[in-house]
Amino acid sequence: MICVVNGPNLNLLGRREPEVYGTETLADIEAWLVRRFEGRRPHGREYADGVWLKFFQSNSEGELVSIIQEMGYDPDVTGIVFNPGAYAHYSIALRDAVAAVPAPVVEVHLSNIHAREDFRHRSVTAGACRGMVCGLGKTGYALAIESLLE
Repeated sequence: MICVVNGPNLNLLGRREPEVYGTETLADIEAWLVRRFEGRRPHGREYADGVWLKFFQSNSEGELVSIIQEMGYDPDVTGIVFNPGAYAHYSIALRDAVAAVPAPVVEVHLSNIHAREDFRHRSVTAGACRGMVCGLGKTGYALAIESLLE
């Protein structure tokens, strides 16, 4: 299973700053990912319910820490795609949660954090991740999933 974990304000996609984040909702992106990877499975594994992409979203830092800890130690989890949102720029708790789990984590940002405000240029969480994709919109999620499937 691959878990896609989204942080604060991503529940507002489609309404929040569409000039930066686009007009698709988080549900639209999730449905697109399910369609895009239909018929594929992490390492050819079978899943009883056939579902191997699992989606989470929370605006709460503590809840995100708990999700990463729980999923990161789940033996059925191949990896985690994580969009920490603004928490990427200052959450040591999330960075430590990512570093603590054995499952690989790939950080994703819809926008190019390096082309935005100065305070967004640095991600404290990315250093604990296997890699980071930013600035490619929803395609960044697909690339992160592809990297975890290989």
